[in-house]
Amino acid sequence: MGNLCTCFSTNPGTVKKKLTVASAAASSRRITNRSTSNPSLRQFGSSHQFVGGVGRVRSSSRKDDRSDYSADAITLSGDVSFDRSASLRYPLPRKQGLPRSSSTRPRSVGDPLLHPHQLVRQDLKIDELETNHFVLVHGGGFGAWCWYKSIALLEEVGYTVTAIDLTGSGVHSSDTNRISSLKQYAKPLIDFLDKLDDGEKVILVGHDFGGACISYAMELLPGRISKAIFVSATMLGNGESPLDVFSKQAGSNPLIRQAQILLYGNGNDHPPTAIDLDKSILKDLLFNKTPAKDIALASVSMRSIPFAPVLEKLSLTEEKYGSVRRFYVQTTEDNAIPLAEQEEMVNLNPPERSFCLRGADHSPFFSKPQGLHKVLVEISGIPVKHVSAESSLDRTTPIQAPSAA
Repeated sequence: MGNLCTCFSTNPGTVKKKLTVASAAASSRRITNRSTSNPSLRQFGSSHQFVGGVGRVRSSSRKDDRSDYSADAITLSGDVSFDRSASLRYPLPRKQGLPRSSSTRPRSVGDPLLHPHQLVRQDLKIDELETNHFVLVHGGGFGAWCWYKSIALLEEVGYTVTAIDLTGSGVHSSDTNRISSLKQYAKPLIDFLDKLDDGEKVILVGHDFGGACISYAMELLPGRISKAIFVSATMLGNGESPLDVFSKQAGSNPLIRQAQILLYGNGNDHPPTAIDLDKSILKDLLFNKTPAKDIALASVSMRSIPFAPVLEKLSLTEEKYGSVRRFYVQTTEDNAIPLAEQEEMVNLNPPERSFCLRGADHSPFFSKPQGLHKVLVEISGIPVKHVSAESSLDRTTPIQAPSAA
């Protein structure tokens, strides 16, 4: 469909084609039907086990280097007089305040530079919460590295934070083209939850495609999850796949169609194995409100998205998935999952409460880190309430960081 652009990656066996995910899915089904008698094609659907990786990002500080200045020692002989007024004087460097931000984005009133403690309710006792442990799950193409601002802000006020690298993402060593199921893709998250102590619970936060991953975890291990927060994420119903959401976006969003580059790791005659994003379109699609330094970080850190998990339909039950408290964070300036699509997911599968993060693009951990921090902290402190389903659609709370005053 449209213009086809075939290019070769560093791996001679991987072929790139710029097609939409929806058309590739249809092609995948046709190829799969033809390949039932071919053992080499059936191999694509096999499951592989990999050891999961858990990534943590920590900020570091550097102390200003101070140089000791001293005049050279001069040895004088005879009656030569020494004029002290002629010696060089090196003044000590003047003490300065905090360095100015290197961000090229003008700081808005809605996202001022505040200390993390100023964003937390003074009456909130973090040690008395059901859990103060956040587990952050990145979206498609991202990695644990994308949460570095949120990690620093949450840890500063006393939370425990773990950022997960899903299979083939971030620093995880697996090849994205070899991922054949959602189970395999989400294995690092499931392994982490499975190793929690008895009775220990966490707050899951999923972004983008990570919403499908935390939904899978909610169905598998609901007893380990206190709350689930979907941040501009795919919040699916039973029997739905991430492709169902992405196909709607591709039909109405030309940026998504332009950005998709399908990878054929097993050759052109086999179904696609991964999706790449055109780096020249990343800013407009994912980072339209993000500082330039974070766009640069993403451009050298993002990896391809495994294709098979995007096609997989989730099996979700009310007894397991439905027993976990869900919250949704909408992003108003999102070009990847537009606000209308987010609202549709909220209406079709109502969470306990929905928040609206004004001025945030698809990557609020970059564009509105303090606003997102405030939402996460607020949700962590929401006590259990029995709310009727009839009123659940009306609980959308606009959120932006408080003013400096």
